[in-house]
Amino acid sequence: MRRVYTETVVDHATHPRNTGSIADADGFASITTADGDAIRLWLRVEDDRVVAAAFLIRACAATIAALSVLTELIRGRTVAGAMAVGQGDVLEALGGLPEGNVHCARLAADTLRAALRDYLVVKREPWRKSYRRY
Repeated sequence: MRRVYTETVVDHATHPRNTGSIADADGFASITTADGDAIRLWLRVEDDRVVAAAFLIRACAATIAALSVLTELIRGRTVAGAMAVGQGDVLEALGGLPEGNVHCARLAADTLRAALRDYLVVKREPWRKSYRRY
C-alpha cells in the first residue's frame, strides 16, 4: 500500500476520521456506484457552517481516504465554502492519488454536494426531513 499511495492516503485509509453517523442530521447523502461502492455522508450545520460530518463506507482504500480527508476539509466552512470543495481539493489534501484512483476524490466531492443539496432542500422545506431514509 505504501508503494502506491502517499503517507496521507495510507493514514486516512487505515485510520479514517469521522466515521459513523449523525443522528437527526441536517444534510444527508447516500450514493452507491456501479462498482458497488456505497457511501453515506451526514452533515451537521449550525449558523450556515458545517460543524460536523460523518460517514459510513464500503469501498476501496482510496475512497475511504478521500471521504476521511473531505470531512476534515469541510469542518468550519460555510455551506457555500463547502460546496466549492472539489476533486482537486481532495487530491491536494491527500498528496495525490494514482491515476486509476483519481475518481475516488471526485466521488467524495460529489457525495458532499449531494448532502449539501439535501441540507438546502430541507432548510427550505423542513417537512422533507421526515421522509429521509438513513
